[in-house]
Amino acid sequence: MSTTTAETTYSPAAETLASVLAPAARPPRPSAWSASMTFGWRAMLKIKHVPEQLFDVTAFPIMMTLMFTYLFGGALAGSPTEYLQFLLPGIMVTSVVMITMYTGVEVNKDIEKGVFDRFRTLPIWRPSTMVGYLLGDVLRYFMASTVILLIGLLLGFRPQGGLTGVALGIALLLVFSFAFSWVWTMFGLLMRNEKSVMGVSMLVMMPLTFLSNVYVDPSTMPGWLQVFVNASPISHLVTSVRSLMGGTPDVGEITWVLVSSAVLVAVFGTLTMRLYNRK
Repeated sequence: MSTTTAETTYSPAAETLASVLAPAARPPRPSAWSASMTFGWRAMLKIKHVPEQLFDVTAFPIMMTLMFTYLFGGALAGSPTEYLQFLLPGIMVTSVVMITMYTGVEVNKDIEKGVFDRFRTLPIWRPSTMVGYLLGDVLRYFMASTVILLIGLLLGFRPQGGLTGVALGIALLLVFSFAFSWVWTMFGLLMRNEKSVMGVSMLVMMPLTFLSNVYVDPSTMPGWLQVFVNASPISHLVTSVRSLMGGTPDVGEITWVLVSSAVLVAVFGTLTMRLYNRK
């Protein structure tokens, strides 16, 4: 007894295949803003999967605020609370500006993993990958600023500029930090590994932050040192943030910070993209 089984082979028509593989309506190319926000969200997802990255925007600012308030407060101002009125805007600037260096570290990591080779093949606005990194980091900078402000309020900091002055001071700090981060994206593309990026970053940041008006009034320093301190971009930024939080905005210093931020983006943003396109 035998059974004959008829097998029918289905061959899809060429038109059917074409309609599936190559639809008539191509998806629109993402806008520059849309692509940048997508890469910014990617930066946020990396933090979600590696929450230890938030250490530098939580524990580090708390440690810096407590350490310098109680280490120098009694000696320099008579009491930690009095010193905190002078210190807190400066320590906020120092903490946020110092963590900008991690942008370059993350860029360098992605380069080593080959992620950027894939990004360059996508039909997107080319700078969106870098802008996305920085947009994601702006949230980290805001978190660090908020943590420092809350700690300061608990310790006795009372800004004379009120909520408006504090909000404007933090906003100015975020603008400058966004611009300053382009320096580290350039180093992230130049250096061979993340340790090199960290080494160069610390070499630049240590003198900028400590040789400034963050911790003491420059008028107490030797004349030759005052020249360097008063010319430091960190000193200009600290003075601007202090004036806003203190309720007496220094228009000249604020203008200096905004102009310098634009220059940083124009110069280092251009250099970063040239290196990125040639990498």
